[in-house]
Amino acid sequence: MTDLLVSSSLTAVWSAMGVYTLAFIMFTLDLAKRSAWAQQAPVAVTAATSAMGQLAGATATIDRINTDTAVKPLSLKFERIAFALTVLGWLVHTAAVVMRGIAQGYVPWSNMFEFSLTASSIIVGVFIAVQVWQNLRFLGAFITGFALIALGLATVNFYVDVKPLPPALQSSWLVIHVFVAVLGTSFFALGAGLSVVQLMQARAAAAKGAGLKFLQTLPGADALENLAYRVVVVGFVFWTFTLIAGAIWAERAWGRYWGWDTKEVWTFIIWTIFAGYLHARATRGWRGSRSAWLAIIGFAAVLFNFTVVNLFFKGLHAYSGL
Repeated sequence: MTDLLVSSSLTAVWSAMGVYTLAFIMFTLDLAKRSAWAQQAPVAVTAATSAMGQLAGATATIDRINTDTAVKPLSLKFERIAFALTVLGWLVHTAAVVMRGIAQGYVPWSNMFEFSLTASSIIVGVFIAVQVWQNLRFLGAFITGFALIALGLATVNFYVDVKPLPPALQSSWLVIHVFVAVLGTSFFALGAGLSVVQLMQARAAAAKGAGLKFLQTLPGADALENLAYRVVVVGFVFWTFTLIAGAIWAERAWGRYWGWDTKEVWTFIIWTIFAGYLHARATRGWRGSRSAWLAIIGFAAVLFNFTVVNLFFKGLHAYSGL
């Protein structure tokens, strides 16, 4: 039964990767269509100006045209298909996580393969759920591409068979600590994606519209910066709890709250980067590219903590499984 669950989980992983690939392509086509629409939009607005130039309220009408078309570009068909594929891929992906967990007999994040499998599923799930609050589907190519790379690297390079948990991991704190850490990572990923687009928007504005045309269909740099700040705040709350829960678990497992283990140090470094981001933005007036780069550096530190620290540094947290 265990072998069947493990093989079915792997099949689901590869299937999810296939669906994510299609979603990524569709999101990319959506961006391309947005670029084509952005090039055509000025022509349509010019024609409207000529036709209504003698009418009262022409300026207001043109403003309404600009607003309506900016909200509803012609490329929404590709976006809807891409998002539907993302949801489908996430459902298959989540099924893979569940089957691996049942085969493991515990939560499936005790090694780098399982953590990559589960974390990427939660990141995509958070991306899907956050659409209820704000339409961030323009980040779809970033999120699906990230999930695809994470699953591919994990399956090819990090895969290990199901094995018993090490004694230190046989704790309910494994569920709490790691799950909250992944939630924090998910919001940091969204913040980094928004910050990248913010930098692109700022550069396009400085170049007076030159550059990637699809940016004209997205929120402006200030709006993106505010969105990034909000999601980073949520991620920072989760990451703070991760530090606290990790210290409590460390005391239960090793008899001390803090031991300057490499993983502990890097978790604190990440917390410090984002604390600096929030503090600088709130009290020092850091806006624009400086705040965006801090958000991106913070997420890069998260990735470094998971990859380089797990693979090349020794310590009590060396649970890569490799």
